[in-house]
Amino acid sequence: MPADEESVNPLYLSWVKEWLDKAREHNSKGVLTYKNAYNSLKACPMTFTHPCQLQALKGFGPKLCDRLTQKLQEHCEANGLPMPQKKRRAPGMGQLNGVGDDDGEDDDAAEARPAKKLRKTKPYVPKLRSGAYALIMGLAKSISPNGMTKSELIEEAQPYCDSSFSAPSDPTSFYTAWNSMKTLLDKDLVHERRGPTKRYTLTDDGREVAARIYQTENPEATALPRNLEPAPRAGYFERNRSPSVEIEAEPAALQQESAYADLVPTAGGSSSNSPAFPNFRPICLRPGSFTVQLVLDVREIRAKTDRDYMQQELAKKGVPPIVRSLELGDALWVAKCHDANFLARTGAEDDEVVLDWIVERKRLDDLIGSIKDGRFHEQKFRLKRSGLKRVVYIVEEMNIDPLNKDKYEEAVQSAIASTQVVNGFIVKKTQKMDDTIQYLTRMTLLLKKQYEPRPLYVIPTGILTSQNYLPLLEHLREKEPGMDHHISYPAFASLVSKSDTMTLRDVYLKMLMCTRGVTGEKAIEIQKRWKTPHDFVKAFENCGGTGDVGKKRKHQLVAGEMGKLYGRKKIAGALSQKIADVWGDP
Repeated sequence: MPADEESVNPLYLSWVKEWLDKAREHNSKGVLTYKNAYNSLKACPMTFTHPCQLQALKGFGPKLCDRLTQKLQEHCEANGLPMPQKKRRAPGMGQLNGVGDDDGEDDDAAEARPAKKLRKTKPYVPKLRSGAYALIMGLAKSISPNGMTKSELIEEAQPYCDSSFSAPSDPTSFYTAWNSMKTLLDKDLVHERRGPTKRYTLTDDGREVAARIYQTENPEATALPRNLEPAPRAGYFERNRSPSVEIEAEPAALQQESAYADLVPTAGGSSSNSPAFPNFRPICLRPGSFTVQLVLDVREIRAKTDRDYMQQELAKKGVPPIVRSLELGDALWVAKCHDANFLARTGAEDDEVVLDWIVERKRLDDLIGSIKDGRFHEQKFRLKRSGLKRVVYIVEEMNIDPLNKDKYEEAVQSAIASTQVVNGFIVKKTQKMDDTIQYLTRMTLLLKKQYEPRPLYVIPTGILTSQNYLPLLEHLREKEPGMDHHISYPAFASLVSKSDTMTLRDVYLKMLMCTRGVTGEKAIEIQKRWKTPHDFVKAFENCGGTGDVGKKRKHQLVAGEMGKLYGRKKIAGALSQKIADVWGDP
């Protein structure tokens, strides 16, 4: 590949390189686009006279070519040069693409030919009794401006669909009729409102589709039902507009953070000294109104060719699990209501309440891998922030390469010890998957005896936010130590989701923990002193001095603040230097 200065298109290449560097600097999503365009243009032996010709290359779309055209026009005006005439493609590109060459026929000649008749796209109408059809029909029945939860929508949509919304029609597949929701979201027919519980409403385009379905099925009707009448675009937009619509690319969790800032301790963490907590009356599940059931992550498999082994063996032992994709952990337990609509009537949703136990299963080889790449600390951090009291770490000591085992034995033992002593997790060692299955069976039977004879108290989902969840739990546990409070499964899944509830503080802590040696405890202590990434970077910039003197001050910055702390919160010189190399490097 030629060097940049040897390229036959140096001007265009330099501009693309400039945008690529800026995208990398801002960690933008456009890095891959600019990188592909840059490599493609750099390797191309053809000379291009106008940016519109670049669309023949991989990585160049209309937007990028328009931006290059604007840049070229500015360049020509600044240097008194004539703007090149538009060409459909560069001379010789026809042969490269396997078609005849038109010697760069310009746009005027092209416009002289009759324009191709555009194919009229048909309006979207979902297949009768498909998942998409049923979801639209279910949403069309809603008269609430707040929309419907997933469980409410499934209940309304199921009669209109031939497939199940909860169980796959094909036992070898994980797809249900609910997967059609992605199609509706992609086509902008449904609006998804984020929060502790997602809610769904039809967009104006979705209402039009629903109206077409109604008119097709009721050809003699002279008017639409009131809830399907077209709404003014502006009115719909205002109803569904969040305060951050005008703030580009602001995460939904940050929008919630500002709304509930008075419930979150200033320094972060989960202090119970917040000046106010929401008053609520807990939902009570009486003994006999529910059963305790094990929920197993769908990815818990024995092998790719034996995916159902664990759930089949559990079922043989009298503990048939609910299998689904879990947002956190590999197994947990829920109280499943006999009355599927009880929670919906009383302030929560769906029919499951999460109990205070969650399991993370690690084979020994996976544990070693997660220690090496840092996933181990990140996973423990998320489990700790789940709000559940009891976290069980199962380590399956399977047979692995003895050399690899000996090499990492000390690191594994240290990780297991810190998980028990520092994090307070329960560590259970098993020899193989069958032992793990036996343990889950015993735990399920034990928890049934523990929970089913007594009432369960559930926090209404409406008062929960991603910011008040942990402080509220801690406050309730201190105030009423003999009374446990739980939340519904949909609320729990939303709160522990990797993306849905990611606040700036969460991102900052995860960034800090990317440096080897910075544990969750150390990251929290750093965040207490330097509230945001910007504050941390500015602290290094303000160290003063140049050369070796400035570098030494940066290396000592964190150790100077945290070198005298006790235990695992202490950061000494070596780690302080490593952090400075990451955050303080100009």
